[in-house]
Amino acid sequence: MGTKLMMKWPKQITASFVEQLIRAEKDLQKAIMIFDAATAEYSHGFKHDNSTFGIMISRLLSANHFKSAEEMLGRMKNEKCKISEDLFLSLFRAYGRVHKPLEVIRVFETMKEYDCEPTEKSYFTVFSILVDENQLKTALRFYKYMRKMSIPPTVASLNILIKALCKNIGTIDSALNIFLEMPKRGFTPDSYTYGTLINGFCQLGKISEAKELFDEMNASGCSPNVVTYSCLIRGLCQSKKMDEAMSLLVEMESKGIEPNLFTYGALMDGHCKSGQSSDAMKLLEMMISKRQAPNMVIYSTLIHGLCKEGKLGEALEIFDRMKLQGLKPDAGLYWKIINGFCDISKFLDAANFLDEMVLGGISPNRVTWSLHTKIHNTVVLGLCKIDLNRAFHMYLSMRSRGISVEAKTFGSLVDSFCTKKDLKKASRVLDEMVVDGCIPEEATWSAILTGFWDKKKVHEAAKLVQTQILGNL
Repeated sequence: MGTKLMMKWPKQITASFVEQLIRAEKDLQKAIMIFDAATAEYSHGFKHDNSTFGIMISRLLSANHFKSAEEMLGRMKNEKCKISEDLFLSLFRAYGRVHKPLEVIRVFETMKEYDCEPTEKSYFTVFSILVDENQLKTALRFYKYMRKMSIPPTVASLNILIKALCKNIGTIDSALNIFLEMPKRGFTPDSYTYGTLINGFCQLGKISEAKELFDEMNASGCSPNVVTYSCLIRGLCQSKKMDEAMSLLVEMESKGIEPNLFTYGALMDGHCKSGQSSDAMKLLEMMISKRQAPNMVIYSTLIHGLCKEGKLGEALEIFDRMKLQGLKPDAGLYWKIINGFCDISKFLDAANFLDEMVLGGISPNRVTWSLHTKIHNTVVLGLCKIDLNRAFHMYLSMRSRGISVEAKTFGSLVDSFCTKKDLKKASRVLDEMVVDGCIPEEATWSAILTGFWDKKKVHEAAKLVQTQILGNL
């Protein structure tokens, strides 16, 4: 900060003028220069206030410049500018957004150093972030601390507590007890309370309890919303109660509640896992007719379901539709399509999709790496029978990208090259096989020896075998 900005300032500037300039500047570094230049230009006449500091801190947090944002707070303190609770709330939410709940606690504990007394709003925000980030032990300790600090319970805080207790099987009964005690303590459960419990029961496979609560919700005059319906629909789908799930879809639509992507996604997933991908496709068309654009999760669900049922043609249509919508398939989706081609022995098509994936810069993660390795080896094995040159080029590509070549893939390449009398490539693959620590099987040695076994090359064959054996000692 402190770099002088070359710009013409008016004779008098106000905080609202500086704030407007900072908001309008898209480049963060230039926005910082404007912020600094305002005081440099009018060192005796202009001071930043809560609004200009606030907009600058907001810009820094949006760009994940947390250290600079906290330095701004220190600067506000030094310049005796009152620091509002809203600034701390912004910091809490920003750290929560990047999944740093312990930083949220740290910042909360510094509030009093800045002469800012936390209100219920700060306590509830921190508590909610800890629950959302699954820091359940810390969250429950923080709740006890809230009570110790005489922060009175509200429906909102009890809802957060219920949400925390719904996250595992051992505490969900405690969540239900709090819900049952609420009316006795003067609190009326709202749709969020019911929805949280219904979702918790569904997540833990307690579908009967979820349905009972849903019926009670309706009877109590607390209308379920799209989130509540969607949670129960997903629970029913996971329990393979597809007829009930579809009945709920009809019910919610009859009440004028429009299904969202989550609703459709849960139903499609349920149909696909039940071997009913054609019903899932009908839901896709229903969705599109209502001008709801499918997302990556929905496309992935359909492709997985269609491939599982051997409907590769339909899966490819969905795959292409997804790309036309501007969504980029991941390695897992490519793997499904490629595996589908391998299942029907269309290895050239499988190889084309592998090449497309590589050229698109799509790489597997640590979870899918073993599948990535398996599919490459499967494709090379298949290509050995129909296009040996293509198989060899894919083999070279695998080696250059650090993808492990399996022993049977090495063996198939050696055998195929020997059959084609291309003994130079057969020897190269055998050399690389041994270098990789793969011990050739008897059939591989037999193929290479047979390839060399003529009057001119007996000596060469013997020499090669001797070299390989000595190399393994």
